[in-house]
Amino acid sequence: MASLFRPALDLMAQYAAYHRDRRNIATHFVGIPLIVFAISTLLVPLSFSVGDTALNAALLLWALSSLWYLTRGHFSLGLATVVVNGGLTALAMLAGQGEHWLAIGLGSFVVGWVFQFVGHYYEGRKPAFVDDLVGLLVGPMFVVGEALFTLGWGSALLAEIEKRVGPTHLRDLAHPV
Repeated sequence: MASLFRPALDLMAQYAAYHRDRRNIATHFVGIPLIVFAISTLLVPLSFSVGDTALNAALLLWALSSLWYLTRGHFSLGLATVVVNGGLTALAMLAGQGEHWLAIGLGSFVVGWVFQFVGHYYEGRKPAFVDDLVGLLVGPMFVVGEALFTLGWGSALLAEIEKRVGPTHLRDLAHPV
């Protein structure tokens, strides 16, 4: 496994190499948020206290991953990822305290991974985390980055990623390479 502490550009380019088919990227816009939400939902019941403050494992995971995103050398991308993951964690806090938290968490997790694997069918390539577990952390940053690129933000970052791994495309499923 390569270093966990590589810069955002290197992480994004490596992840993007496994995600050039636009249909795969589109499925990740559903799958990755569902998986982040699911993991947080499943971690909410694991609670503990620090002094007088009640916390849970979902908040701890969000805080630790936030530090990682903010220190990858691309602060605005890291901050946007922290905000999105924070929103998903906040929703999970609500779901994780309800009567059906386990069904919601497991259901979201399974559906999220179904979307991921459908996307990788279109891609014709295995998921990035199979070769580098850091890809599990990079996925949310990649989806946030792709959303921001679509909105016109980060053109220099996008250009450098595409310089390294090429532009997105639609893989011809009838005549795969």
